[in-house]
Amino acid sequence: MLLPIFLLLAASFALSFALTYAMIKLAPRIGFVDKPGHRKIHHNPKPLGGGVAMFGAFAIPLLGGILWNAADPILGRFTPEGELTMALVHGATQQIPLALGLLAAAFILHILGLIDDKRALGPYIKLFIQLAVTAGFVAIFDVRAVTFLDNLGAGKLPSIIVTVLWIGTITNAFNFLDNMDGLSAGVAAVCTTAFFITAVLIEQWFVAATLALLLGAVLGFLYWNFPPAKIFMGDSGSLVLGFILGVLTVRTTFLPKGEDLAAGWYAIFAPLIVLAVPLYDFLVVTVIRLSRGHSPFKGDTNHFSHRLCARGMSRRTAVLCIYLVTAATSASAIVLTQVRSTLAAVLIFCQTILVLGLVALLEQHPLPQAWRDDEQTGN
Repeated sequence: MLLPIFLLLAASFALSFALTYAMIKLAPRIGFVDKPGHRKIHHNPKPLGGGVAMFGAFAIPLLGGILWNAADPILGRFTPEGELTMALVHGATQQIPLALGLLAAAFILHILGLIDDKRALGPYIKLFIQLAVTAGFVAIFDVRAVTFLDNLGAGKLPSIIVTVLWIGTITNAFNFLDNMDGLSAGVAAVCTTAFFITAVLIEQWFVAATLALLLGAVLGFLYWNFPPAKIFMGDSGSLVLGFILGVLTVRTTFLPKGEDLAAGWYAIFAPLIVLAVPLYDFLVVTVIRLSRGHSPFKGDTNHFSHRLCARGMSRRTAVLCIYLVTAATSASAIVLTQVRSTLAAVLIFCQTILVLGLVALLEQHPLPQAWRDDEQTGN
């Protein structure tokens, strides 16, 4: 039943793996590298372009699928029989405009990231373009969360604003997470896996297929990016990664087929639980920077990953630790979409709060003096 979707995942993985290897060889030749400098943990120039590989591995199969499904009159001759296969085919045919819009918006953010990777743009210019692209996509393709806000008398505007802020927050959360080898890609792989399993369980086949493409693209890159990294994704990867995940969380109902919101209203909080760790890190770091009078986009060493390393963990161990914490909340979110008991839902929420409480305790513990000295001197 799931063979077509896993074939998409395998194709995306293979393409990402090969493209990332190609960028490792090509990037240094064209000067597309990340040089050592302030706050950077690598001592030699590292190839950039992992974002190019991930975007290509996601976009090429998706575009191929769009072109294939556009040939609807002759599609039946070549499509294997099977309920799931036909559901994927016809679902994809109906979603062609949305898929093209998603690719177009992601491509613009990808180009924005490439420009920033090559010659740093101002953070507020990047933020303005991100929000403008997201707002245009949300408004044109009516991809909106919390649509019950339409009843407030202001039409679609409140829902559009909330959706744009949600997608924009996730986009920047994964951009912020790209502060250590394998961290952003690995956490994205864990979160995407949770959303993929959820989409399969509730039979949202188009969303599941799109998530499979994203997961394959991330895993193919992660092989080369896991510490010690041979290549970085750059903003051209992290912005696209966060944006696509944000859009797909909005497109997922998180309720089994045929059930309405009253049957399990708490399931709509599943994205918050899956993304609890990256969102927590994003919010805490932003608050710390603002409290010190700094721009929220000015990099520092206050991320959860940095604090784990400051307490004696190796970078690889810190990254693996964050993977596991993210997996703990993600597993709870998968269960949340299936339970029909308010008590069970409350227990899942409590478990997530306890996990974040553990993270908070680790962050509140004073940093070693040597690490604080290094931060102050810019080392």
